[in-house]
Amino acid sequence: MIRRCCIVLGILLATACTPATAQPRQMVVASHPLAAEAGMAMLRAGGVALDAAIAIQAVLTLVEPQASGIGGGAFLLHHDGPRGVTVAWNGRETAPAAARGDMLMANGQPMAFMVAVVGGRSVGVPGVLRMLEAAHRQHGRLPWAQLFQPAISLAEQGFPVSARLHQAIIEAGTNLRADAGLAAIYLPGGAALTTGATLRNPALAATLRAVAEQGADALHRGPIAAQIARAVRGHPNAGLMTADDLAGYAPIRTPPLCRAYHAHRVCVPPLPSGGAAVLGMLGLLEYTPIGQAPPGSAEAAMLLGDAGRLAFADRNRFLADPSDLPVPLAGLLAPTYLLLRAQALHPARAIAHPRHGNPLMAPPRAAQPAQAEEGTAHLSVLDAAGNAVAMTTTIEGNFGAHIGVGGFVLNSQLTDFSFRPEIDGLPVANRVAGGKRPRSSMSPTLVFDEQGRLVAVAGSPGGSRIIGYVAQALVAMLDWNMDAAAAAALPHIGPFNELVELEESTAAARLAPVLQERGLPVRVQSMPSGLNLIRVLPVLGGGADPRREGVVLAE
Repeated sequence: MIRRCCIVLGILLATACTPATAQPRQMVVASHPLAAEAGMAMLRAGGVALDAAIAIQAVLTLVEPQASGIGGGAFLLHHDGPRGVTVAWNGRETAPAAARGDMLMANGQPMAFMVAVVGGRSVGVPGVLRMLEAAHRQHGRLPWAQLFQPAISLAEQGFPVSARLHQAIIEAGTNLRADAGLAAIYLPGGAALTTGATLRNPALAATLRAVAEQGADALHRGPIAAQIARAVRGHPNAGLMTADDLAGYAPIRTPPLCRAYHAHRVCVPPLPSGGAAVLGMLGLLEYTPIGQAPPGSAEAAMLLGDAGRLAFADRNRFLADPSDLPVPLAGLLAPTYLLLRAQALHPARAIAHPRHGNPLMAPPRAAQPAQAEEGTAHLSVLDAAGNAVAMTTTIEGNFGAHIGVGGFVLNSQLTDFSFRPEIDGLPVANRVAGGKRPRSSMSPTLVFDEQGRLVAVAGSPGGSRIIGYVAQALVAMLDWNMDAAAAAALPHIGPFNELVELEESTAAARLAPVLQERGLPVRVQSMPSGLNLIRVLPVLGGGADPRREGVVLAE
């Protein structure tokens, strides 16, 4: 008997009516019920995991415009179950060709963050549609146009505004009002749409219809591309993007970056994704007794926290898009290097001052100063044939650059670069350069066992906290044998540069005094991750982060 999952639009809840004996064979975990239902509809229609991912992204552009959309970028892992082949797709935004290292500086100093964010200066060349189009040619089954029909219908007919979207509109209200197109959609009559109000976006429907008919060329060439370039260059805080930048964008297909973790193989997209930092953090934890430390214990927190602090020290010093400056990635992930670094980890004694290491072939680099990273959405899909997609997608901050074109929001991704191109005469690895892709924290992840069987599909939004969110979820599933739902709900303990953050109003926050006694610098705060997890073995199950609006659908 088929498991049927129904969306109750009025309260945005997904419920399942299924006999206890039903065994699901395919699963969608996404950050909004309507997006998840669109993905499942593609699977029901005979589509595969990649088809579902495209339908989900199209709907997320409408229902979570503050977090992701066709005006942004993404990283995607695709696993071909029948063939046992995994590939990585890089749809990260690029800096315009004319970008220079000092474009985020003013009078010799880094610009104030929000001053850089709002306007054309922060907009990178969008990449998600080109990436999905290329991936669809290789991995898709359903017609491209069919994948956009749920989003087009919802944009025309309307959908109820969720509490999360309402709050995002409130927080971005002043900047949204400055853009006439966005104000008309989200602040009609000057007031933010309230929770439960119907939001219609006919401009986005028209854009998606063009994309359905013309492919990604609809965004990268022609009238919409011209509108994007004019909006970016004509803003008071003008950017440098041209129509040629949009026309020239190309996604990158590569093998994934994989590393052993105990009896598993963990795979992530290569740089500039955040996956290398996740692998580095796991590589450190592999040489500790993390598996014997009870979940939520002070001992587990000490190991997770300090492993993250060391991983961030290396990330800030060395990791970036290697197309500009060489990155000593092999040295950073070498077992001998990680074993040496892991000797500083102790469940009862914190590292006083976590410093970057000296991996083999490490060039002289300055560490990037800490700066804000936000936003994003993640989706995980498994189809009945065993194909899987892990995709993390973003426009960077809340409503990106606060510029709307064609009913969608343009990203603010260039603020993921280091504002300072060099420090004390040394280059910063993540400096701005024309055509370069900014370093990301996005870490969509696939896990395999020793026989090459898919074990888990994972990822989360959350800016730079993504690295800790994903690493902890993997430890929960692989070391503590938690199911996906329990791993997604586990109170967060994670790195934020030299600090360790503890999730407020949870058991993790109550560890603060004992961790401080052991020398760990901690901060208690909100940590609204959006983990969307699928655990395939030993039993198929999904976990949607209870901190957000995501759901698990299975049939």
